[in-house]
Amino acid sequence: MRLDKFLAHCRLGSRKEVRQMLSDHRISVNDAIETDSSHKIDPDKDTVFCDGKKIIYREFDYFILNKPQGYLSATVDDTEKTVLDLIEPQDVVKGLFPVGRLDKDTTGLLLLTNNGALGHELLSPKKHVTKKYEAIVRPPLPTDVIRQFLEGIKYGKTTFKPASLVLLEELPEGIKVHVTITEGKYHQVKKMFRAVGSRVNSLKRIEMGPLKLPEDLSLGNYRRLSEKEEKQLLSSVD
Repeated sequence: MRLDKFLAHCRLGSRKEVRQMLSDHRISVNDAIETDSSHKIDPDKDTVFCDGKKIIYREFDYFILNKPQGYLSATVDDTEKTVLDLIEPQDVVKGLFPVGRLDKDTTGLLLLTNNGALGHELLSPKKHVTKKYEAIVRPPLPTDVIRQFLEGIKYGKTTFKPASLVLLEELPEGIKVHVTITEGKYHQVKKMFRAVGSRVNSLKRIEMGPLKLPEDLSLGNYRRLSEKEEKQLLSSVD
């Protein structure tokens, strides 16, 4: 890879700006100052520094967002706010998109990446990637509701795949539950509870595959995946 392309990919600036950095002797490769923008490097083997700070090469970017209500899980919309509006400009890399959809009024874990192949794998029905939600639902629930979820809920002409349901506690606002599904159909969790005579009052995704919503990540905030989380995510679809 050309050095100027590497530096631009790492978001140090435009091609023109990074060439100026090279001319200013601010870039070193393997402990030697480099001024040639066409110099070839191997990102996996060579070490590159800018102003004495090591540059970390990432082929793809992965962010975990705690989505608040009121935002569309989309990259752009003419009238509504999207989840990309919550991302700082320097992190909105080319091709960044949300993996899957959370409804406008649903909160919680949303993965954003520019790795299109991974996004496709995570959403593929063949991979059976689990999604776990915490919901507050309107009582009462049928006494056999857990069995119904395990057997697969029917809603109109649709039969959803078997799902896990755990009843946690009764609250003034409804029954707190955890539901784990392996699909991601439109309004799926809401439709499943409608089918058993209930309604979802609030819905939050807390897990997706190996990823868990961090307890210290407040609504509307995001962070880059840790190296461990990234490895777990990639290995989950191997």
